[in-house]
Amino acid sequence: MGSDDYTYMGGVGKVFLTTHWSLIEKVGVSDHDKNRALIELLIKKYWKPVYCYLHRRGYQNEEAKDLTQGFFQEVVLGRKLIDKADRTKGRFRSFLLTALNHYLINIHHKEAAKKYIPREKLRSMEIADISILPQAISSLTPEDSFTYTWVSSMLEQVLGEVKVECEKDGKILNWQVFRDRILQPIMRASEAPALEAICDKYDIADKVKASNMIVTVKRRFQTLLQQHIRSSVMSEKEADEELKEIRRFLPKVAQDGG
Repeated sequence: MGSDDYTYMGGVGKVFLTTHWSLIEKVGVSDHDKNRALIELLIKKYWKPVYCYLHRRGYQNEEAKDLTQGFFQEVVLGRKLIDKADRTKGRFRSFLLTALNHYLINIHHKEAAKKYIPREKLRSMEIADISILPQAISSLTPEDSFTYTWVSSMLEQVLGEVKVECEKDGKILNWQVFRDRILQPIMRASEAPALEAICDKYDIADKVKASNMIVTVKRRFQTLLQQHIRSSVMSEKEADEELKEIRRFLPKVAQDGG
């Protein structure tokens, strides 16, 4: 993994993407091919949270993968679950999780579960071999592992946008300092390098300047994170609740804006 690859923000296999209600609401109003493409995009974004949830519920790797396939094939596609989504009734991921639990109720043992597995796998769901869950997820409840992975993917997306903004604004050095001092230590679960070492590496005048560069990137991160949150909720109250949920999993060092 390269130093700027944040697909594994928070650790291998912890990726989740945020809900995009605007995307969901397009399903059913566009032509058939676009509908299919939108649904497959949602499946691509949500299969891993579903898989991790099932694995934490006690299903072994292969069975969890089969049940993930079955849920999306039969319920999400077959029963047109997306058409029933209503943003006024709360978070889409909660709606999806409720539907998943109803699906599991109808499956009482492994032999019964096999009847629900489609012969043809969904092309948009390329389930890798992630039979061993990362330690951070393995210690969480099924519900929290679902949310943790969703949070990780949102952070991945936001960090990518922050990096692009820094590049466009001629602040790539700010990004590099932030990456070295904040981001990589989180990803690697290691000690952060001393500011003096970072100043020497990038020929920065002093620690104060390096610290200010980090603050600049953190503030951009906070701004973009809040924009993503607001795009997926109906009110400021819900945005505050969502941010509180995210902060449960976000390291303290990455939360401070200054």
